[in-house]
Amino acid sequence: MSRQTLYMIILSLILLIGVIVFSFFLLIPKGKEYRSLRLESKKEIQKLDLAQQRYNLTYNRLKEMQSQHRHTINAFETKFNPDRFERLYRKEFSDLYLTEVTTFESNGSFKVYEVNATSKITSPESFYTFVDGVNKSEWIIGVNFPIHFERDGDKIRSSFTMRVHDNEEEK
Repeated sequence: MSRQTLYMIILSLILLIGVIVFSFFLLIPKGKEYRSLRLESKKEIQKLDLAQQRYNLTYNRLKEMQSQHRHTINAFETKFNPDRFERLYRKEFSDLYLTEVTTFESNGSFKVYEVNATSKITSPESFYTFVDGVNKSEWIIGVNFPIHFERDGDKIRSSFTMRVHDNEEEK
């Protein structure tokens, strides 16, 4: 055997032993750790996907509800103007009185106004049409019961109170 061949065999054995040591002490333990981390990562990705799906469903539901209830959301954000309210609804009533309630019923973020109104209508149906119109107004208005109806000749006199909630917070 020549010297070159002997050096090549020795060098090959050293490299083979180095590869085997490298494999047993570094690659195999790190490979096991890699597999366990990969499985854990897959589980976390599945949890993330599930959470993202729930988020997307909730977000889509929120957007859908915001579009369905846009009028109500805008009503909460609209500042109440008592003079404008009286101008808009004065024609509907023979008497219209608007007073701000300053009792304990007012909570910190809303002003509560009480509207006492008397109207002469031809039928209760026209009154309920008015109430439906108030529901669609730009403010949060609640009609308080009881509503009193009295016959007055060929007309019906109605008397009731409404509460108009005014958001005091400035945007």
